[in-house]
Amino acid sequence: HVQLVESGGGSVQTGGSLRLSCSAIGEGFGRYCMAWFRQVPGKDREGIAVIDKDGRTNYADSVTGRFTISRVNANQTTYLRMNSLKPEDTAMYYCARRNGFCNPALPSKEFTYWGQGTQVTVS
Repeated sequence: HVQLVESGGGSVQTGGSLRLSCSAIGEGFGRYCMAWFRQVPGKDREGIAVIDKDGRTNYADSVTGRFTISRVNANQTTYLRMNSLKPEDTAMYYCARRNGFCNPALPSKEFTYWGQGTQVTVS
């Protein structure tokens, strides 16, 4: 059984920073693609960052240069460091896991496991 639990969301002013964490429960963390998605009401979930089992990263254009995804396999945790936050970054942020090809442009249905989400509000 796999569980993903996000934490670290909150309210921040424009230009500020936050670090989100996603802790995984279950075996095999190091073998999988981990991703961060975000969603605002009325819109589809948007993939913004991924990190594959070898540590290679890929980002959506909207966050490139501002967000950094990382993972610590020993702790079974994925992080998303968010700098220079903008009001348009306001969303519910989710972490997700899939096996195989790892790209933020993949639709959300391609990811098998999801966390419950953590809210980020930028004002």
